[in-house]
Amino acid sequence: MTIKHLIFIVSILISSNTFGQVKTDFQPKFKESKKTTHKIKKDQKHSFGYLEVLENRKDPNSRTIEIPVYIFKSRSENPKKDPIIYTVGGPGSTTMPTAQYMNYYKYLDDRDFILVEQRGNYYAKPHLNCPEWSQAIYESNQPNFDIANYDDHFEKAAKSCKERLEQKEIDLNGYNTNEIAADINDLIQILEIKEYNLLTISYSTKIAQVLMRDFPHRLRSVVMDSPLPLEVNYDEESVQNLLESITKLLSDCENDEKCNTAYPNIKNRFFEYLTDKTLNPLTVEIENPKSGEMETFNLKGEDLITVFTSASTGNIPNVPFEINKLLNNDLTSVKEKLTYLFREPGNGAGLGMRLSVWCAEENPFNSLEKIESETNKYPEVKGLSPAVFDNKICEIWSVESVAEIENQAVQSNVPVLFINGEYDNETPVKWVKSMTDNFENSYHLIFKGWKHTPTTNWSNQCAMEAANEFFNNPNDKPNPECLGQIGSREFKTE
Repeated sequence: MTIKHLIFIVSILISSNTFGQVKTDFQPKFKESKKTTHKIKKDQKHSFGYLEVLENRKDPNSRTIEIPVYIFKSRSENPKKDPIIYTVGGPGSTTMPTAQYMNYYKYLDDRDFILVEQRGNYYAKPHLNCPEWSQAIYESNQPNFDIANYDDHFEKAAKSCKERLEQKEIDLNGYNTNEIAADINDLIQILEIKEYNLLTISYSTKIAQVLMRDFPHRLRSVVMDSPLPLEVNYDEESVQNLLESITKLLSDCENDEKCNTAYPNIKNRFFEYLTDKTLNPLTVEIENPKSGEMETFNLKGEDLITVFTSASTGNIPNVPFEINKLLNNDLTSVKEKLTYLFREPGNGAGLGMRLSVWCAEENPFNSLEKIESETNKYPEVKGLSPAVFDNKICEIWSVESVAEIENQAVQSNVPVLFINGEYDNETPVKWVKSMTDNFENSYHLIFKGWKHTPTTNWSNQCAMEAANEFFNNPNDKPNPECLGQIGSREFKTE
C-alpha cells in the first residue's frame, strides 16, 4: 500500500455545551472563569476566560460560541502598555497548550502576553473535531487497505463528519479567517486595549493580514513567522516547494566538503532513487505490534521523501545521513516510522475547522488543471497531490466561498517582521520576498539551516529573541547577538 497521510493524534476532550444561545442585537463579551484548560504555575499571574461572539456574523440570528483566552501578566514591574496577542497555525491547531510554558516565553519580560484559541479548535466551544477523518486515515494506512476505494473512503468520512456537526446545529460557514480576525478585534475592544502587537505563525499569518487590512487602527506591530500570503494558492505549488527545499538542502551538502565526501552526488542519487521506487515500490516487511504478524508495505517516492518532510529543525543535520541509509537499503528508520501507522487514531481535533477554512478560502481559487498537472509532473513523487483536500471533499463540505479580496495581496504600513526558516517547504522564503513590496515598514530574517516556525524552536530561542526585540523597537530591524552565532549546519557524516 501507499501511505497518503500523516496521522494527527490528539487525546479526547469532553467539552461542555453551554454555548449556543441564539441572540439578536448581540454584543460580544468576555467572561472570566476559574476553571482553565491547563494547569498554570502558581507564580505566573494570569486570568482566564471565554470570549463570547456570534458564530456567523453574517446571520443576525446566529447563535453564540465561546473562545478560550489566557491573559498572562508581564514579569516586569513596569510592563509596557501594549500586550502581545498570540494565536498559532493550522488551520485546526490549538493555541491553549502554550499556556503551560510561559516561563520560556521571553515576551513576558516586557509586556503582557495573551493567548487566543481560534474558533472551532480543540478547547473552543464548539470544537469541530472529525474522528471520522482520523479513522479514514488510519484505515487507509493499513497494509490490507484497497487503494481502489481510497477516494470513496474519504468522501464518506467527510460526509459523515459534516452531517454529525450539522446535527449539533453548527454553522460551518462561521469558521474562517475573517471571523477569527473579527474575534480578535472584538477581544481588543472588550479589554479596552488601546494598542497591541500580534505574533502569528504559519496559517495564523493570514489572520494577521486580515487584521492589518480590516482592523489596523490599534495594531502597533506584527511578527509573521513562516508567512502564508493571502494571494498565494498553496495547493498549486506545495509539491514544487517541497522539491525545491530538499534540493537546496542536498545542494548545501554537496557544497560542504565533509558532507560531499561522505555522500557524493547525493542529490541526484536520491532523486533517481525516488523515481525508481515510484515505478518499482520498495517492499518493506515489519511486525504488526498489535497482532505480532508480519505486514507488508509497498513504498513509493511520495512515501520515502518523508525522510525530509518529517525532519524538524533539530534533525536537519541528519537528513543526508538518513538518505544515505535508504540508498544503502538500511531500512531501520523506515521500519520505525511504519510502526506509527498501527497506533489508534485520534479524535480528529480541529479537522472540521481545517476543512471549513480550506474549502472556503483555498479550494475556490485553485486551478484543477494545475493541481492535476502538479500531481503528475515530478517523476520523483508522481501521484503526490499538492492539494490539502481534494476538490470532491470540498464539494461535500459545501461551505460558502470567500470573496475575491481574500485571495489578493494586502498592503500596510504597520511595522512587520517576517521570519523564515531556510529549509521551510511549507511556507518557503520566496513567498516573503514577494510580500515585502506591499508592507513598506517590513524587515525579513532568514534563519539558516532551520525549517518551519523558527520562533517555536525550543532548542534555540534566537528567533523568539529577535521577535521580542522587534516588539520593543518595531522601527528597527532586530539584530540579537544570537543571530550572528547561527552558522551553516554541520551535517552528520558518521
